[in-house]
Amino acid sequence: MVETASFGRFHFNHHRPDLKRWIPAFLSSHRTLFTILWIAAFASVFVWQRNIVEGLLTFRRAPARPLPRLRPVVYNLTDFGGVGDGVTVNTEAFERAISAISKLGKKGGGQLNVPAGNWLTAPFNLTSHMTLFLDQDAVILGIQDEKYWPLMPPLPSYGYGREHRGARYGSLIHGQNLKDVVITGHNGTINGQGQTWWKKYRQKLLNHTRGPLVQIMWSSDIVISNITLRDSPFWTLHPYDCKNVTIKNVTILAPIFEAPNTDGIDPDSCEDMVIEDCYISVGDDGIAIKSGWDQYGVAYGRPSVNILIRNLVIRSMVSAGVSIGSEMSGGVSNVTVENLLVWNSRRAVRIKTSPGRGGYVQHINYRNLTFDNVRVGIVIKTDYNEHPDDGFDPKALPILEDISFTGVHGQGVRVPVRIHGSEEIPVKKVTFRDMSVGITYKKKHIFQCAYVEGRVIGTVFPAPCENLDRYDEQGQLVKHSNSQNVTDIDYDF
Repeated sequence: MVETASFGRFHFNHHRPDLKRWIPAFLSSHRTLFTILWIAAFASVFVWQRNIVEGLLTFRRAPARPLPRLRPVVYNLTDFGGVGDGVTVNTEAFERAISAISKLGKKGGGQLNVPAGNWLTAPFNLTSHMTLFLDQDAVILGIQDEKYWPLMPPLPSYGYGREHRGARYGSLIHGQNLKDVVITGHNGTINGQGQTWWKKYRQKLLNHTRGPLVQIMWSSDIVISNITLRDSPFWTLHPYDCKNVTIKNVTILAPIFEAPNTDGIDPDSCEDMVIEDCYISVGDDGIAIKSGWDQYGVAYGRPSVNILIRNLVIRSMVSAGVSIGSEMSGGVSNVTVENLLVWNSRRAVRIKTSPGRGGYVQHINYRNLTFDNVRVGIVIKTDYNEHPDDGFDPKALPILEDISFTGVHGQGVRVPVRIHGSEEIPVKKVTFRDMSVGITYKKKHIFQCAYVEGRVIGTVFPAPCENLDRYDEQGQLVKHSNSQNVTDIDYDF
């Protein structure tokens, strides 16, 4: 018995198909089928092309992430008349919104959303229990005409003012005596448009000290995260005499040349602070820890203490990646810098001070530092002679002690270490451990020391200066130095 399978009007013999009968029938009937398939293929191509176009549009215009609700009450800047066209001045819109939030403290505060757009504004003040949230593609633009920037008294720990005597310009975003303030977003931007300020500063056309981009003073419980800060007129982010500050996932940018004093983050007389997971490329120090200037800082008496800096990438062609000082007259202690990459920079980490500063720098720990194409890796300088006026006390000598470097590596470094103590200001209790830095300058003076006392534990490359005691990996003394006061400093390279 022969089995057959039926499909429509065609019968297929599984054993002996009758090709003479099947082929003409197949061709005749499949004219219709071919037409149907051709129409289907054309429709498929049309749909495919439409999907491709829609896909490209979707790729180009990714759907905006919903703005999180971080406070019980949420406002949008447009609710107060804000216009993000880059031309309209939105100062009053910010002020009205922040005034409304200032009344919500007992209810948990309020959130001000800044949507995508270019929001031109003069400086404005924040309030307590507030979250300023910058959406993706939101840009707050600082107005460039200095007549719109208010004048403020000089900082009490700096005397007459940092650049000029008397009043100073305030910051674009400012806050004083606040508690519970958050500046965050979907990586929106605060742009100080500092180019005009830098040009006028170089031409000596300004009569007052330039203002920072963001300055928070005498405040606590501050969080700044997930935003970009760029082109500040002066220091970019300046927490002054604050407690409990977290700065996380922040990008800070300014031209690496011709952008004077655009430090990235300047913790100033601050306590209990974390700076982590940031990228900084600016025209001065990436981070500069401060605590007041000469006799004014001594009198103010507020140290910078308990500061953790970790997981940062920094570039500074003019100054250093992470600095302490030179304004450190109130003291700096209990600082940890770890997991730091400094690349294409003049210096990597630096401590700078001078006679007249007073104060102290002590209990400083550097761990896991990487230098890539850096002129000088580690610098301690004790003759940074810049003073606010002639009233400083030259006998006010800072104390530098208990400073450790563990896990220092890198390549393309010209001078790995330059510790320049002096007879007046010796550097004491310095420790080096686990250091191997590839050098570009094959001469003797590449690990430079003067008036320094401390130790080297285990193997260190390049060979350390003879000022330091040598210990093995187990911490046993191998060689005691009798040359702490030997000077081997060469500033020619």
